Amino acid sequence: METGFVAVEKIGGRSTVTRCFSKYPLKFIIPRKVGSSITDAVWIYSLTYGGGIVSGDSISCGFTIGDGCTTVLTTQASTKARIGSNALLAVIPDPVTCFSTARYSQKQVFRVFSDSCLVIVDWITSGRHATGEKWDFELYKSSNHIYLDDQPLFLDTVLLEQGSVSSIAERMKDYQVIAMLVLLGPALKHIQNQVQEDVKRMMSEQLRVPSTATGRHRSSDHHLIKPTFIASCSPFGPKGIGVVVRIAATTTESVYSFLRHQLAGMEPLLGVPPYC
Repeated sequence: METGFVAVEKIGGRSTVTRCFSKYPLKFIIPRKVGSSITDAVWIYSLTYGGGIVSGDSISCGFTIGDGCTTVLTTQASTKARIGSNALLAVIPDPVTCFSTARYSQKQVFRVFSDSCLVIVDWITSGRHATGEKWDFELYKSSNHIYLDDQPLFLDTVLLEQGSVSSIAERMKDYQVIAMLVLLGPALKHIQNQVQEDVKRMMSEQLRVPSTATGRHRSSDHHLIKPTFIASCSPFGPKGIGVVVRIAATTTESVYSFLRHQLAGMEPLLGVPPYC
């Protein structure tokens, strides 16, 4: 059973919340306005009582974004969302941070039309560094499924689980954050193009090995220099209607910076630039 549901529809030419329901441990906060008064966007903040998810909590949310509406969701949870024609949903949460021995699982399902637009940011940090926790949780599983006209378009799952042979920390090496950014829909084409160009440029610079007498550059300890930020970018769907970016980084701040830069062009649609 859903612990929360929000419906957004066009009323008087404006995106408007027409239904909002939540129950423990979830609470929605929907400010009257975020950003410029001329921007037509509904921002939805969700909170959990006590400030976080604790053992045994189960949160399931439903969202219906009506035709022509724009909605921003700032928190991750197991979610089912329908995005109408010419509508935009941006899911732009802060990263998940799991406590030691935690088991966390979420599934997000989005149903779109050919002219719907969707932004998904899905990311996780290694843990609470101040208490010495780095990739110390038992399991993290995050699935994102997108259906176009009820046909599978993008099916993705990230699974991190402690193993008997190697731990998550051993497999992740020095990387402390992994993230995924999905950009889907015709109204986001200019941002998709920018992201693809920027990732290609960043990686060509990051992974370039300066020439030496042996043809390779090595650091003083005789190991190739490891990039602190790695990203890949791939189109998906018919005619490349969507783009997915995958990231591994050594710091949370570098991922925030990347997201701020790449999504800055959404300010006219959302009222304020994400992650600023």
